[in-house]
Amino acid sequence: MKNILKISFLSAVFILTVMSQGCSQNTSSEIYSTKTGAIKGYDPVAYFTEGRPVKGSDTFTFEWKGATWRFSSGENLAAFKADPAKYAPQYGGYCAYGVADGHKASITPEAFTILNGKLYLNYNKDIQDIWNKDQQGYIQTANKKWETVKKE
Repeated sequence: MKNILKISFLSAVFILTVMSQGCSQNTSSEIYSTKTGAIKGYDPVAYFTEGRPVKGSDTFTFEWKGATWRFSSGENLAAFKADPAKYAPQYGGYCAYGVADGHKASITPEAFTILNGKLYLNYNKDIQDIWNKDQQGYIQTANKKWETVKKE
């Protein structure tokens, strides 16, 4: 019973927080981006090569799908340029749990999962805990909803 209440509470907090964040990001964009860039300025390639979030640099940037992507090295920038779809997070970098729930939500760069060679980001560590309980189910649902959600 406590787990159900905790999940319900976290889901309500998540939805209310997302609804109140309209000013901090452009949710009409296909790519989650803030003033610091896609993934809040973190290097998408580093998630794969270092297994952790690494802040990107203003020295190594690339414009892709209307967002500025930042990288921690020239090598990571070159890898992304060669195959952006390989390194870009799923669902445009929006929270994967949020997309499964039918809406766009911001992310915390530290709340990430690499599964089957794809990067998934979550709103925060609490939401990631929920996501981790049924990743495949949430991915299947998010994949079905993404075409509609990304247009909102």
